[in-house]
Amino acid sequence: MCLVVFAWQPHSRQPLLLLANRDEVHGRPSAALAQWADQPAIYAGRDLDAGGTWLGVAEHGRFATLTNIRDTSLPLGVQSRGALVSNYLASGQTPKAYLHEVAADLSHYSGFNLLVGDLNSIWYISSTQPRPIRLTAGIYALCNGSLDTPWPKLVRVRSLFAQHLHAPDARLFELMQDEQRADDDQLPDTGVGLVMERMLSSIFIRGEVYGTRATSLLRRFADGSTTLVERSYAANGRFTGQVQVELPAAVVLDSALQGRSTAGTV
Repeated sequence: MCLVVFAWQPHSRQPLLLLANRDEVHGRPSAALAQWADQPAIYAGRDLDAGGTWLGVAEHGRFATLTNIRDTSLPLGVQSRGALVSNYLASGQTPKAYLHEVAADLSHYSGFNLLVGDLNSIWYISSTQPRPIRLTAGIYALCNGSLDTPWPKLVRVRSLFAQHLHAPDARLFELMQDEQRADDDQLPDTGVGLVMERMLSSIFIRGEVYGTRATSLLRRFADGSTTLVERSYAANGRFTGQVQVELPAAVVLDSALQGRSTAGTV
């Protein structure tokens, strides 16, 4: 996953609204969003090379997503970063406990940013800033630097997103297809060269070999019910399909928000 923008408003009727683009080599085999047969708690797309995922959800309002850090000076890890997402979703750990465990094991992974959450909180960790942080209410964005690093595409997507928090799904997907590139003097220097920096500077990347493979839209509601929609793309941005998963309402664990624990279904 290479671009994530989200609104975390824990006291609202829709605590979490998240959009994300996954950018990857088109030839890397992947499965679209689905319930995993071997780990049925997980609903996510899947990297068929390494077995992990870039974004997924589970019952009781749990979600996780990550982005890679684009910095050629960082060492390469031996374990797949996608496992950081799937391991959390399959576990029963709190976000805080899980990220403290990850923080003790960073050397096994290439550079990453990781978000994990449940009904009550969202936590963030970076392999370059390995102290877990609990996020307060607000609008945030991640690309391939650190949280809210002001790269042009991050600034642009966060601004567009803030203007469309109450827009229908179609409009939200549309803004994630924005192909405006940044001016050269605004580009970061991550070691991949100017031509590649230009290509990677748009929200949606259209390419024959590398580009945006999927766009995800996640809505989580106060009762814990979750809707996740994923659109898939092939080379040159060709749309190939859409999948939607809906998870029912969960037991709300934070009695401070609800007054008492409740359960329901949708």
